[in-house]
Amino acid sequence: MKTINFLLDSANIPTELREIAEKVISGKRIDYQEGITLFEKGELNFLGILADFVKNKFHGKNVYFNQNIHLEVTNICRYKCVFCSFSRSYRDLDSWEMSEEEILERVKNFQHSQITEIHITGGVSAKYSLDFWCNLLPKIKNLLPQIHLKAFSAVELFEMFLNAQLSIYQGLTRLKNSGLDSIPGGGAEIFNEKIRKEICSEKIDAEKWLEIHETAHQIGILSNATMLYGHIENYEHRIEHLEKLRNLQDLSQGFLAFIPLKYRSKNNSLSEKVGEVSIIEDMKNYAISRIYLDNFPHLKGYWAMSGKEAAKTSLHFGVDDLDGTLQNSTKIYSMAGVEFENQKVEMSVLELKKMILDDGFIPVERNSLYQKIEK
Repeated sequence: MKTINFLLDSANIPTELREIAEKVISGKRIDYQEGITLFEKGELNFLGILADFVKNKFHGKNVYFNQNIHLEVTNICRYKCVFCSFSRSYRDLDSWEMSEEEILERVKNFQHSQITEIHITGGVSAKYSLDFWCNLLPKIKNLLPQIHLKAFSAVELFEMFLNAQLSIYQGLTRLKNSGLDSIPGGGAEIFNEKIRKEICSEKIDAEKWLEIHETAHQIGILSNATMLYGHIENYEHRIEHLEKLRNLQDLSQGFLAFIPLKYRSKNNSLSEKVGEVSIIEDMKNYAISRIYLDNFPHLKGYWAMSGKEAAKTSLHFGVDDLDGTLQNSTKIYSMAGVEFENQKVEMSVLELKKMILDDGFIPVERNSLYQKIEK
């Protein structure tokens, strides 16, 4: 609180920013225009102090992580989003498409591990139908009875249900009954219709993405939300995105975490137009997301996207969750040019704890619902 008082007492803070800070400190919600003002005029130190204040109200000094793996079952995708470095066609030599047997064999490798979550995702491929997954999810749960299955972006779900000629409600209900526990936040990209047409014109629109998540929340499937930033969008587009998410959360209370995803420019066609934003812009985006999304319990700094050092820095800009150990199970960001030590996308529990402790925070191992795991 002393830091906040010092911030408000500073003569260098413009009146409009001081008024925003006073609203946040008193627990009042900032509006659309104030969110844009924070992006346009907020200095990084100011934003960091304010975001840290909000985070402390939610979690104190706690920073969360879990033990998890990804199952990226295919990179073959019928969509050709211009920002994507992951998508391949059947003709590409570096494409893959895992069979049911291969997926189950991969899962068996973790039967004696301490992972608590499997995140299933991949390209949009006709191979992976609703029937395929309703048959396979129980087999995964049989191998790992305590595992939490977080699976399928809204884009993947829409394709499954369309091909099965089922409504969103019917399709989600079938998946839930088959073992689906929650859904990730992928496919949101940026909600603005004009920008969406330029970067991912084939994907479902914002309204359909939001409808799928709202329906999931209604039947007891919680989810995350993401935003792809740092490409051709502007600050107004980002706040528009956050506003839509905040409005849905007011209605459903079904989002667990918000995850800003930085556009990475290697190996995709959008790089002909734009590069990557700076780490300063990354931290500003984290901080304003934490301030604006006053009804989201968690803000995740996904270290496999940002890199370890940036993830560590983000803990001072509103982030309270670093995702998990990953066990070298994801290729999405390494294919987009993010470099990792020994080319392995993994961190041990000890590494994650040390990263958190070194910056003055308290490491908390969690499950997928943010319940503390006692050791």
